[in-house]
Amino acid sequence: MKVQDVMMRTPASCTPETNVGTAVEILCRRDCGMLPVVDARQKVIGIVTDRDLCVALGTQNRLAGKMTVGEFAREQVYTCRAEDDIHAALQTMAEHKVRRLPVVSQDGVLEGILSMDNVILHTELGEWGKTSGLSHEDVIKTLQRIYGPSLPQVMGYREAPN
Repeated sequence: MKVQDVMMRTPASCTPETNVGTAVEILCRRDCGMLPVVDARQKVIGIVTDRDLCVALGTQNRLAGKMTVGEFAREQVYTCRAEDDIHAALQTMAEHKVRRLPVVSQDGVLEGILSMDNVILHTELGEWGKTSGLSHEDVIKTLQRIYGPSLPQVMGYREAPN
């Protein structure tokens, strides 16, 4: 199975100049949790998540219309290509602990979004449907790696002596 068999082909996006209020509106209207940030050629140059925007709104003491996405967008973007095998995309998600990947062309132009939601909807259906080549186990293992601990384990809590 290829990423193109699973991806969402009509992605929402924004530019670095998009104000935070507009970005939040896009996320809400499109029911998504991440926006690729694109340049004038639609090349992906960053991403911003609903969490990034929530933290910005809660910590900056500025109006949403006065802040731009470019101030908060992450420049480190993990992507995949439509022709990639879905298992390779899942590996990328697991390694980098992300639930969504922009799908880009060879030139980095946005073509779609691959989310774990898309993946879950395309896992094997067993006796009631066609086999997709993507097992429930593949999905569970990827999610375990995404949500698994990324910080050092903290030793047990001890109260300070009186």
